[in-house]
Amino acid sequence: MDEARAREVLAAAGLAGRGGGAELLALGENAVFRTGADGGLVVKVGRDAELLERAVREVAIASWLTEAGVPAVRAAEPEPRLVDGHPVTVWHRLPEAARPAEPRDLAPLLRRVHALPEPPFALPRRELLGGVERWLRLAGDVVDPADAEYLRARRDGFAAAAALVPRLPPGPIHGDALTRNVHIGPDGPVLVDLETFSSDLREHDLVVLALSRDRYGLDPAAYDAFTEAYGWDVREWDGCAVLRGARETASCAWVAQHAPSNPRALAEFRRRVASLRDGDPAVRWYPF
Repeated sequence: MDEARAREVLAAAGLAGRGGGAELLALGENAVFRTGADGGLVVKVGRDAELLERAVREVAIASWLTEAGVPAVRAAEPEPRLVDGHPVTVWHRLPEAARPAEPRDLAPLLRRVHALPEPPFALPRRELLGGVERWLRLAGDVVDPADAEYLRARRDGFAAAAALVPRLPPGPIHGDALTRNVHIGPDGPVLVDLETFSSDLREHDLVVLALSRDRYGLDPAAYDAFTEAYGWDVREWDGCAVLRGARETASCAWVAQHAPSNPRALAEFRRRVASLRDGDPAVRWYPF
């Protein structure tokens, strides 16, 4: 799905705004637009119908977090729509950010999420590698078949992750605990992008920033501020390398789906796979 296709879906849903003036905010697993008469809505268009179940759960999670007192984005419609084979969810736009979020802002939100009991509906396990096959399929023959097979084999090799002994009690997690998924509003930090909420090892949420420190150039001082605010550094845990490796594998495959329409994504995919093949954990990875 490219921007043009996402805009077609937006128009078919009657959410394109006056004159089709919706503003594209992000294009990844979803196309995210700002729209509404006063720009007060955010609409997410999912890549395909396979993501409908996840969209249903994301809306339910938003309501549950609000009831639990965890600051999070709020849905503007109680159920997703399925429009021309694409799940569409509508959200209240958050106020303008008071400042950029920092890793230390994420820590107290994760502590609150990690203190929650299970919700009244089922959460899935955090299947980090569950999308690998779909992402590689979407890449088609644009990526080297040998690279695709390498990632499949690497994915299969991380099946041992199920046997990890956690340091923290398992339960609800955000699932993609990146600083970009925090918005600093007038009342403080708010969680956004709830679609990967799961029930699994809490360590999943903490490995994300550890990998950001090593692969994506996160300032070590900012990482230290995060671990201090959370109260623990996941790198002290024996299972950290396994979860890190699984997440690296997923991150490579996720980039592959963008390769057919984005030459920069293809170049980044090749960079990431090469660094994994070479066993070099310090090669810098970049957005595209």
